[in-house]
Amino acid sequence: MAGHSKWKNIQRRKNAQDAKRGKLFMKLAKEIYVAAKSGGGDPASNPSLRLVIEKAKAANMPSENIERAIKKATGTQEHTNYEEIRYEGYGPGGVAVMVVCLTDNKNRTAANVRAAFSKNGGNLGETGCVSYLFERKGLLVIDREQHNVDEDELLLLAIEAGAEEMETTDESFEIYTAPESFETVKAQLEQQGLTFASAEITMIPQTYTTLEGDDLKKMLKLIDTLEDDDDVQDVYHNLDESVLEE
Repeated sequence: MAGHSKWKNIQRRKNAQDAKRGKLFMKLAKEIYVAAKSGGGDPASNPSLRLVIEKAKAANMPSENIERAIKKATGTQEHTNYEEIRYEGYGPGGVAVMVVCLTDNKNRTAANVRAAFSKNGGNLGETGCVSYLFERKGLLVIDREQHNVDEDELLLLAIEAGAEEMETTDESFEIYTAPESFETVKAQLEQQGLTFASAEITMIPQTYTTLEGDDLKKMLKLIDTLEDDDDVQDVYHNLDESVLEE
């Protein structure tokens, strides 16, 4: 099934954030810490930890950083209590925005997120005001340059493994799963020798909003400001960024 590349829409903004390597490693370490603290330090028995470790390795995070975060979470020293908070709101032109934070200071985080919205033409909304526009999905992305695989054969493998659908672009195959099927589908495709440019459970917009001019500039600045905040782990939005390719 060919169509709009949801992964490219997600990934384009992440690429800029990934360039800020130190900040990225800090956020990954926090995510590893939370996963290990809640489910134990053994990735074999903790799927959440296993997934974030894979994400950290894909970002070239040093192994010692990963191990340090796990040891900190499972050791006997005093723990930092991170709380997950989600904010929902609207960017310029009514773009839907969801912000996922891990914080040890709710007041600081709330003030920073509110300021980011207000300074860039957006506004925070009530819980649930935009979440219905997103669907939680597993997403496995295969780089077509790295795998010379037949599209029809891959689609059959994916469906047999339990995937829901596959989208094809010039650069990639994007395989979507239910969140509860993600690990199974990923493991079965790996057994077929496939590797992934990206493998994560994410929030996929069901509709996209197109902006231009000042609204587009303000929206991109809002995303950058949020992603640059140490407490913000993920920013989900339904801005159609294909206009940036033009």
